[in-house]
Amino acid sequence: MAIKSTIFKANLQIADIDHGYYADHALTLARHPSETDERMMVRLAALAIHAHDLNDICNGDGTLAFGAGLSDPDDPDASLTDFTGRKRVWIEVGQPEDKPLTKACSKSDSVVVYCFNHAAEIWWKGIETKLSRLEKLQVWRIPTEASQALAALAERSMQLQATVQESALTLSSNLGSVVVEPVRWK
Repeated sequence: MAIKSTIFKANLQIADIDHGYYADHALTLARHPSETDERMMVRLAALAIHAHDLNDICNGDGTLAFGAGLSDPDDPDASLTDFTGRKRVWIEVGQPEDKPLTKACSKSDSVVVYCFNHAAEIWWKGIETKLSRLEKLQVWRIPTEASQALAALAERSMQLQATVQESALTLSSNLGSVVVEPVRWK
């Protein structure tokens, strides 16, 4: 019998000072059995970083949500979809292959990858030239220390505060705070 996903609930209060976006989001995260807390929390952080796009791109008329993630490789880890059903922002977490990213670029206005573990540099050196032609693609590196610290904030029921200021995300809960300063690679 297959192991089912574990459901996590997060009440996320976002104060994005850089973009003037302030909102509360009630989120449900389904963590695939093979997904780690670290990866799941990086997905959550990526969604918080891009929440302002709901207003900036869709004028508030869209859906910011988690995708099927590891359960469906053709679905983004997180996305912003406008009211017509068009994917405006496609977010991937980890070290995806070039072909799925190329496919995602054809389905969305922009694609953003957040790589985060200790092997990210090796992945990037091996794939950088293949991704250089994808104009819609951005690649960001989350420092390993920050991604590992995010994992410590994971709880089945989370009350989180996200502050984005000067391009840094501070994610806080009753368990502590983590500052995430992504570095742009592409």
